[in-house]
Amino acid sequence: MTVLLLLQSTRHAIRAERLCEQVSVSCKVVPVPRHVSSQCGMALRIGEPDKAKAEKALAEAGIPVEVYEETEGDQPPFDLLTTVEYGGCSAKLSPDQLAEALRGLPRADDDRLLVDISTHDDAGVYRLTDELAIIQTTDFFPPICSDPYEFGQIAAANALSDVFAMGGTAVVAMNLVMFPSEGIPLSVLREILRGGADKVAEAGAVVAGGHTIADDPPKYGLAVTGTVHPDRIITNARAESGELLVLTKPLGTGAVVAGRRIGECRTADYHTALESMKQLNRSGAEVMQQFDLRCATDVTGFGLLGHGLKMALAGDVALKIEAAKVPLLPGAYELVEAGCIPGAAFRNQAFVERQSRFLPSVDYNRKMLLLDPQTSGGLLMSVPPESVGAVVRRLTETGYSHAAVIGEVLPGSEPRLVIH
Repeated sequence: MTVLLLLQSTRHAIRAERLCEQVSVSCKVVPVPRHVSSQCGMALRIGEPDKAKAEKALAEAGIPVEVYEETEGDQPPFDLLTTVEYGGCSAKLSPDQLAEALRGLPRADDDRLLVDISTHDDAGVYRLTDELAIIQTTDFFPPICSDPYEFGQIAAANALSDVFAMGGTAVVAMNLVMFPSEGIPLSVLREILRGGADKVAEAGAVVAGGHTIADDPPKYGLAVTGTVHPDRIITNARAESGELLVLTKPLGTGAVVAGRRIGECRTADYHTALESMKQLNRSGAEVMQQFDLRCATDVTGFGLLGHGLKMALAGDVALKIEAAKVPLLPGAYELVEAGCIPGAAFRNQAFVERQSRFLPSVDYNRKMLLLDPQTSGGLLMSVPPESVGAVVRRLTETGYSHAAVIGEVLPGSEPRLVIH
C-alpha cells in the first residue's frame, strides 16, 4: 500500500523530496490525483511503512502535509510519455522534408485568399467581406507530457496559437483524435478531451465536435477557425529593417521533456515548462493589435531559428539574434549540457545552417536551445523601436513574465540569420 503526502505548493514539494531523500525514504513527486482533490497541487507518493518517518521529517522542517492513504482501488495515473519517443511538436516532419513534399503542388488562385502557403505562415486567411476574414488552422501531435488532462490543455493551446499569431480571435474548434482501441483506458481519452475543452473555453471559443480514428500512439489536437479584420491581419512577412524582435515565452520545452522522459529533469522545472506550454497566446495577440503590430509568428516545432528564418525569407529581411538575451526555461541549459537534445533540434539545424552565421561567442548549449523544438511556444514579434518598451511592459503585465527584446531586423541579405 502507498501513501500520498499532499503539499501546499511546488516549493514545498521540492523541499519535501529532498528531506525524504536525506532520511532514506523512497518517494516520487506526482500531481495530486483529481479523485483526491479537484485543486491543482503536488504530492509525494511513498510506501506506507515510511509514512511516520516522512511525516516526522517534514513536521520538523515546518512543512504542512495532508495524508491520503491509497487503496487497492486507486489506480496510478497512466503516463502518456511511455507511449512515444518523440512527442509534441518534436514529432513534426523537418522543414526540408515538408518543402520537398509541397514542391510542385498547385497554388490556389483566389483573390479572397489573403494568406496562403507561399510564406509558410501560421495559418490561412480567407476574406468573407470587406470587414471580416476567417483564419483556418489545424494542429495535432503525440503526447508531450505524462498527464492526459495537461496533454489536452497543451495540445489545444498549441493549435489555438496559430490564430493568435495572426492577430485573430478564436471562434470555434473541432477535436482531432487518434487513440488506440485497446491498451489505454478510455478514461485517459476523456481527460484529454476535457483538458482541450477547458483550454478552448479559456480562449473564448467553443468546441463544436470532431473526428476520431483508432491509432497508436495517441495523438490529439484541434482544427480551429478564427476571425480578423482583413486590414488587421498579422503575418510573418511584414518585418521591416530597424524593428526590434520581441519573444514572449522562454525556450527549452523540447529539452525539458526529453530530460523528463529519461528521469534527468527536476520535477519543479518540468512543471514550470508545463505551465509555459499551457499559457495561451491570446493576450499576446491583443497586445499586438493594441500597438498596431503587423509582423509576428509563433515559435513551435522548427525552433526559434527555424521560424525566424521563415520570417526573414517571407519579408526579404535578415534577423540578428542576441543569444544571451533569449529567455530560457529553468533547467533547460543544464539538460542540454547533459545531452538531453531532441532529434528535431538537429533537423532544425540542418534547415537553418545554410542561411545562418553563428559568431564564435555563441556557446553550443545556447545554440541548440535556439534550435530546440518548442511545443506551444511564445510569439516572436517585430516591433518598431519607439513602441518596444511599452510593448514589453504590456506583455509583462498580461502574464508573459519572460518577455524580452532578443534582436533586431536588418536589411535583406545573406546570411538571413546572424546569431551573436
